Amino acid sequence: MPKEYFECVPEHKFIYRFVHVLFKATNLTAEFAIVTLIYIERLLSYAEIDLCPTNWKRIVIGAILLTSKVWKDVTIWNREYCKLFVNASIEDINELERQFLQLIDYNIKVSGSVYAKYYFDLRSLAKDNSFHLPIYLLNKERAQNLQAISRVEDTKIFYSATMRRSFSADNFITLQRSKAIIS
Repeated sequence: MPKEYFECVPEHKFIYRFVHVLFKATNLTAEFAIVTLIYIERLLSYAEIDLCPTNWKRIVIGAILLTSKVWKDVTIWNREYCKLFVNASIEDINELERQFLQLIDYNIKVSGSVYAKYYFDLRSLAKDNSFHLPIYLLNKERAQNLQAISRVEDTKIFYSATMRRSFSADNFITLQRSKAIIS
């Protein structure tokens, strides 16, 4: 790769276009953008890494992939993401998802209070920089809906992990007790 690739920090317009295209392609709304930001900051904090010209796209893609799977009613399969990126294979997308989850310590829960903090911080930041603000505001009903979705997802993850753990333990015990016939 050319040296400039490592030194050139992309302009905010380029980053916006990149994220905007992904959000349009995956039918995600502003609420998902906030959760995506939460996941990105969680990754940077947990893994103690910095965004740089060589990793920001993969980090954004990983966060959007995770957000769309956790928070969207109809998820997009990894093979669909491969269609968005010409050079990405299903193995690449799967590995990106695995690594992202590991680096955030599988902490995908976003409480209503965390969401509200980011929401209002972003509104303040937008106002301070004279950016256009969306017409709709976070109201009590929308905040409660987000909190309910978070609780449902936590329950699903807990029960699916429990089921996988018990099935694998059952299989392990069965395999241990089976007798082998050697002729």
